[in-house]
Amino acid sequence: MMDSTPIVVIAGQVGVSSLGTDAFQEVDLVGVAQPISKWSYQIRRPEDVAWAVSRAFYIARSGRPGPVVLDFPRNAQTGQCEWCPGKVDRVRSYSPYPKLDMSAVAAAATLINSAKKPMALVGQGIELGEAQQELRDFLEKADIPAGRTLLGLSALSSDHPLNVGMLGMHGNYAPNVKQQECDVLIAIGMRFSDRVTGRLDTYAKQAKVIHLDIDPSEIGKNVSVDVPVIADCKESLPAITALLEKADHKKWRDSFVPLHTKETEEVIEPHIHPTDGPLLMGEIINLVAEKTAGNAVLVNDVGENQMFSCRYFKYNNSHSVVTSGGLGTMGFGLPAAIGATFGSDRTVCFFVGDGGLQMSIQEFGTIMEQQTPVKIILLNNNYLGNVRQWQDLMFGHRHSFTRMLNPHYSELAKAYNIPYALVTDRKDLEAKVNTMLSTEGPFFLECAVKENENILPMVVPGTSVDEMVLHLDI
Repeated sequence: MMDSTPIVVIAGQVGVSSLGTDAFQEVDLVGVAQPISKWSYQIRRPEDVAWAVSRAFYIARSGRPGPVVLDFPRNAQTGQCEWCPGKVDRVRSYSPYPKLDMSAVAAAATLINSAKKPMALVGQGIELGEAQQELRDFLEKADIPAGRTLLGLSALSSDHPLNVGMLGMHGNYAPNVKQQECDVLIAIGMRFSDRVTGRLDTYAKQAKVIHLDIDPSEIGKNVSVDVPVIADCKESLPAITALLEKADHKKWRDSFVPLHTKETEEVIEPHIHPTDGPLLMGEIINLVAEKTAGNAVLVNDVGENQMFSCRYFKYNNSHSVVTSGGLGTMGFGLPAAIGATFGSDRTVCFFVGDGGLQMSIQEFGTIMEQQTPVKIILLNNNYLGNVRQWQDLMFGHRHSFTRMLNPHYSELAKAYNIPYALVTDRKDLEAKVNTMLSTEGPFFLECAVKENENILPMVVPGTSVDEMVLHLDI
C-alpha cells in the first residue's frame, strides 16, 4: 500500500457456514487487511466471483494503484453457477482520476516561470502514470534540475543532463543540499517521505512548493503546499508545460557541480574504484552496471545492499527498479527478482545481503523448478550491515545481534542446482561477473566484501537534509 503496488491477493477461507466459529485456519482477513489495502472483500457465493474479480483488478490498477484482497470462502470456490462474465470499469463513490483544475495549472506555471532556482523532486508517480516523456518535456522546457526518489529512480535516465541524482538519507549530496536553496520546489508523484525530507521543521522553508499528485490525501500531509495540482501527472504535466516559457537556469544548474564533484572525489570514486583492501559493495555494483550498459532491471533487498545498488546502478529504461521503499522489508528481494524475470525480458540483477537472503531462501526451490534467470549477487559482509552502522553511530559500537553466522552458500547453490562462483579477490571480479552474465538461466555470485563498510553520504536522523555528511567519525 505504501509503495502503490497493484496486486490482487486471492486468499482461501473456511466455508460460510463455519465463519465466526474459530474453525481451523479461519482468519478475519477482511478486517486484518482493510487498513493496508484499497479494497477488501469476502466472496460468499459463486455467483459473485466474476463481479468481484473484475472489480478487484479495476480498483488495484486504476488511479493510485494498490493492493486488493479477495477473501474466498470454500463454498464460493467449489460451488457451481451459470457463468455470467462482467466488466467493472467504474465504482460508485470511487473517483480514481480527479478532474484537473486549470486554475491550479496556471498558478503552478506562473510560479515556475518566475523562479530563479527551481528544482523538481521526481517520484514513482511518473512510472505509474507512464509519464516519462511528459516529464522530460517539462524539465527540458523549464530547464529544471531534478532529483529522484528511491522508487522514482528510473523515471529519468541516469545520463540525462537534468538528472542531479538520488534524494534521501543515503542519496546524493547535491540534490539534498539544494532542496534547502531552491526558490520553487516541484514535487511530482512523490509523498515527501521522512527519508527525503529529514527534519520537517527545517525542510525547504525558503521555497514555494508545488505538489503534483493523483492522491488528494498526500497533499499537505507532511509538507505545506502552496499550489496543489491534483490529477494524473500524465495529464497535469503537459498542461503546465504548455504554459511555461522556455527557460535557461544554467547558473543555478552549475551550482550543483561543485557539490557533485566533492561527493565524487570523497565518496564515489573511493567506493567504485578502490586501489587496495577488501572488495567493496560499490565497485561490484558499478562493474555489473557497466557490464549491463544500463539496460538491466535492478532488484534489491533491504539494507546496505539496497542503498549501494540504488546509488551506483545505471538506468537507460523506465521501470528498471524493483525495491521495497515504504516498509524496507528484508526478504523482499528474492521473490521479487523471480517475479521480475517473468515481467521483463531484460537481465535481472538482484543484489542482496547475507541477512536478507536467508529470510526467503526457500525461493531457491522456485528458481530450481522454473529455471528463472535471476542473477543473484550476494554482498556478504557477515553483518546486518545497515543496523551495524547505526549501532556504531548511535550506540557506541555496542553490537546486538548484527554479526551473522552464515551457511555455506556454495553448498546451498549446489543443492538447488544453481551455478555458483565466489569472489574474494579483486583481480577475479570482472571475469566472474562476465561468467555470471553470460550464463543462461540463474546464477549465484557470492562476493566477500569489507565487513565494516559504511553507506555514505548520510543524513543522520534528527538533522536537516543540507546537513548531510560525507564521512562518519565512528
